[in-house]
Amino acid sequence: MIRVGVHVSIAGSIDKAVDRAQEKGCNTFQIFTRNPRGWKIKELTESDTARFIEKLNRTGIFPPVDHMPYLPNLATPADDVYKRSVPALIEELKRCDALQIPYLVTHLGSHRGSGKEAGLRRIVDAINTAFSEVAIDNGVMLLLENTAGTKNSMGGTFEDIRHIMDRIEHKERIGICFDTCHAFAAGYELRTERSLNATMQHFDEVIGLGHLKLIHLNDAKADLDSRLDRHEHIGLGYIGEDGFRVILKDERIRELPMILETPVDNRRGDRDNILKVRELAGQRSVKRA
Repeated sequence: MIRVGVHVSIAGSIDKAVDRAQEKGCNTFQIFTRNPRGWKIKELTESDTARFIEKLNRTGIFPPVDHMPYLPNLATPADDVYKRSVPALIEELKRCDALQIPYLVTHLGSHRGSGKEAGLRRIVDAINTAFSEVAIDNGVMLLLENTAGTKNSMGGTFEDIRHIMDRIEHKERIGICFDTCHAFAAGYELRTERSLNATMQHFDEVIGLGHLKLIHLNDAKADLDSRLDRHEHIGLGYIGEDGFRVILKDERIRELPMILETPVDNRRGDRDNILKVRELAGQRSVKRA
C-alpha cells in the first residue's frame, strides 16, 4: 500500500491534525507546527505533544512530516531576517523531536540578488549552526526541498543541492524532499518512463537515491522548464494523468511517503486528489484506521 497524504491544519490544537489526516484518507501527512505566516511561536505543552503522539500511535499514520514556515529565508543577505531564520530552524528541529516527527522539510530560500555563491554559504552556515545548537540525540532529519528555479531561488538543480550537502558537518542528518512540480518547472522531464529514468539516474549520480526520503507529489500549472512554482490537481496539469501513472509505477518513488500540496477548489478537494493518486497507482481504496 502506497503512503500518500496531504498538508493538514493544526487549528484548535496540534493533535487535531491527526484527526483531519485520518478523515481525508491519509496514511502519511504534513503540518506546520506553528503559524506559518508569523515569527511568533506558541509553545507546545506536554499535553499537546502527548495527545499528538497518542493519536499517531493509535491510527498508525506514519510518517508525520513538518514543514518550515514561510518567513524564514536561510539564503537571505539581510542580517535581520537571517538572525530570525536560523533560530526558527533550531526551534522547529526541537519541536519535531518533541512530537516524534522524523522529517522537517525546508525550502532553501532566495539569495535576493546577492548571488548564488553567497546564498549557498548562508544556507550551509545556517544548517551547521542549527545542528550544533540542538541536542546530540535529536534524531530529526532535515529534508532539503528542490525548487522550481525561479529568479534568485536556491536549490533548482541537483548540483546546487549536492553543493550544500557536501558542506554540512552532520551529513547523516540531511535528506531530500523531491517535489515533482518544482522539478518539472526547473526542467527535469518526468512524463515518460525513459525521461523519468534519466532524471532519477541523474539524481542518483549527483545526490544519491539513498538520500531521497519524501516526495511532494504535485502537478504543474506551467509547462516544462517554465520556472513557475504553480501547483495543480493531480492529472489536471502539464504532467498529466499519463505522467503520474509513470511516476507512480517507479519503485524509487512509489515506496516513499508522498505528500500532496494540491489546490482545494470547486474542482477537487484533498480527499479527491488522494483518491486520484491511488487510482493512478492502481490502488482504489485505503484501509481506514
